[in-house]
Order: sequence, then structure tokens, then C-alpha cells
Amino acid sequence: MKYYCIGIKGAGMSTLANILYDLGNEVSGYDDSKEYKFTEEGLKKRGIPIYYESHDLDKDTIVTFSKAFSPNHKEIKRVKEEGLTIKDYSEVLGDITKMFDTVGISGTHGKTTTSFLISHILTATIGCNYFVGDGSGYASKDNKILVIESDEYNKHFLKYYPKIAVITNIELDHVECYDGLSDIINTFKIFGNKANLVIACGDDKNIRTINFDKKVIYYGFNDNNDIIAKNIVLNSEGSSFDVYMYGEFYHHFDLPLFGEHMILNALASIIVCDYYGLSSEDISKYMKTFKGAKRRFKEEIFGDIVTIDDYAHHPTEIKVTLQSARQKYPNKEIVAIFLPNTYSRTLALMDDFVKELSKADKAYIMDIHCDRELQEDYPNVSSDNLIKRIPNSEKISLDTCDKLLKHKNSVLCFMSCTNIYVLLDKYKELLKK
Repeated sequence: MKYYCIGIKGAGMSTLANILYDLGNEVSGYDDSKEYKFTEEGLKKRGIPIYYESHDLDKDTIVTFSKAFSPNHKEIKRVKEEGLTIKDYSEVLGDITKMFDTVGISGTHGKTTTSFLISHILTATIGCNYFVGDGSGYASKDNKILVIESDEYNKHFLKYYPKIAVITNIELDHVECYDGLSDIINTFKIFGNKANLVIACGDDKNIRTINFDKKVIYYGFNDNNDIIAKNIVLNSEGSSFDVYMYGEFYHHFDLPLFGEHMILNALASIIVCDYYGLSSEDISKYMKTFKGAKRRFKEEIFGDIVTIDDYAHHPTEIKVTLQSARQKYPNKEIVAIFLPNTYSRTLALMDDFVKELSKADKAYIMDIHCDRELQEDYPNVSSDNLIKRIPNSEKISLDTCDKLLKHKNSVLCFMSCTNIYVLLDKYKELLKK
């Protein structure tokens, strides 16, 4: 079959394009942005063409498009006028999940790292397909298992068909498409009940409010869980811990990642891999070689300066990114550089953003970025609202990037789910000069 992916440089869409190609389909795509994005790596490796202008498409081409693109976008309007078949992005993914023994990784935070860690271990042992929202995707019809990051945005994941549903946590987010926290919790309940088995973080109070219809395995740090991490050590080398399953010692694990939240992600991964028959020794062996997902605490060192590129865009994610930076670099200044995404999220979580960004030694805030909301609909929401309330904070932009050069012996955490790496790249150029 032939697929045309509009918004192909988006993290999810690029991954979908990779998988469609691997399954034997002819794939091409369109994007507005000509700037290089980290999501292009897999597309270029496969030779999937990216177009920036309209071009002829065969009449049997199936079109899917990123939700970051308005239905009124010129390219979407064009393919509609030409009468091409258009399928929702999540519907195309749902069709793929039917083909395999699917493990759906969901949650407000931790989806990408957990998906990538599970796929890393399974790929090194029994083999698996994977769809990870950092632009990484691979599939073979010969593999039985598909590990898929299952995004709750706009209830997309309800179109998937998981055998195992992992739920890492539940918090208020995506307020533009959910009617409050109770709506979010109920949607995760529906997702979990689509699976045969639910693997959920039992330390999360919102998860614990759900009465699932299916078997549930709870994991966490608290004693009321089925799978528990104990004897935790966090240091500048990473994290180590012992795992107990149903009261019995299972194995000791060393994780080259930082922060207690990463241990929770590892627990979910251990349970999935154990379910598929891997030995604790193999799980431990390959966990030690895990390097992390793209744009998840990605470090570069320039003399006494460390830069961290992280996808953090929710207050909880900012919290754990800054905590992880302090864990690894306890003697350095911690600088937060944040690009807020969407006016609705900034408004709904304003107090929490202020609380977590205030924990940095210095904070820089960029203007709010949003592809799917209009500034005029949120006239009183801006980055200035954050800056006024965060001690030792100020505005930053590409034009004022040189402000960052005054920081010495520091860790600079660049955080956003959108293109803050443009600012990071400019800063690195300035450092090199």
C-alpha cells in the first residue's frame, strides 16, 4: 500500500512512517519545516522522501496527518479535493496493533523511556517491533511482539488493541481536549480494560482510584505493591536497586539513568520482560547497556559546562529533570531554560510550573509556543506570567541567547516538547566560538 504522511517530521508521525515502510509499504511525507529535526534520522536511513511543496500522488494513496496540522492546512485541503482516502493517525496505528502481540505503554510521564527500555531489552533477546515517540520505530512481520508508546492526547490510544497495558502515572494534562482530571482517569481505565493484563504504578494515587476489570500487577516503592524496588542508591553514576516480586527477592539491578522516576520506569520494563520469559540475569544485563531515549536527559559537555536536552514540558517532568541534574552534578549551578508549549497547559498548570522552575538556581523562559491554539483566545496568558513569579528568572530568545554565556561550572537544562533545540544549537555555537 502507499501512504502519505503530512507532518512527517513530527515525533509520532515520523515513527509511524518508519514502521509503515518496514512492513513493506511505499511511504512519503510532507512537512512545513525545512529545518533539520532529530526525527529525520530514521526517515533518511530508509530513504523515505520528505516534500515541502505539493506534488502528485497516486489515487490509491492513503493519507494521514499530524494533529499539529489544522484541517484547513493547504496540503490537507488539497488531498481532500483530490478525493484521496484519509485515515486518522491513531486509526492507522490501531490497525498495526492488531497485527501483533501489542504492549501499550501509557501514562502522563515516562512513556517514551519505558517503551524504549522494554524494546531495547526485548530486541537484544527475543526480538520485537517498537513504536517510540522519540522518532524511533521498527517493525518486521517476523516478530510477534509490538511495544508501542500509547499517547493519551485526544484519546488516541483508545483506538489501539493492546494485550498488555502499562500505565506509568496519571496527572492533569492536555486540558484542551479533556474535561478535567476525572475524564483523564476514566479514559485510562477504558484503555486498561482493553488489555488482558494491566501493569500499573501502584504509588500513583490516581491509578489506585481505578477498579480495572482485568488482572492488575502493581509496582512501585510502597509496600502495598506486587513488585517493589528496595535498597535504592542514587549517585553520580546512576541508580541501583533490588527488586522483590510478591515478597520474594528477584534480582539486583544497575540502571545508568538518573532519578527515582527512572527506577519506576525500569520496574514496569522488568515486569513486561519477565512476562515474556526473560531471565532476571538477561534483563539486568541489557538494562545496564541502555543509553536512554532521544531528547530524554541528553547530555553534552563543553569544559565545565554541561548541556541537557530534555523533552520535559509538564511541571512533574521539569521537577525530575532538575532533580536528576542535581543528582549527577551536585556541585554545579543548575540553570533551567524552558519553552512552554500550549497556552491551555501553561494556564492550567501555572502554579506548578512556578513551583518547579523556582527550584533551579536560575531560570530562563521563552515565549509560549503553540501549533494548535491561538494567542487571541488566551489574551492574558504569556511567559511573563511565569517570569513575574519565579525568583531569579528572565525572558530569553534566539536573539538574546548570549545571556547564557555568563554561566560557568553550570548545568544548563533545555526543556520543552517543541523546538527548544534551536536555542540549544545556537548556544553550543556560541560556546565553541
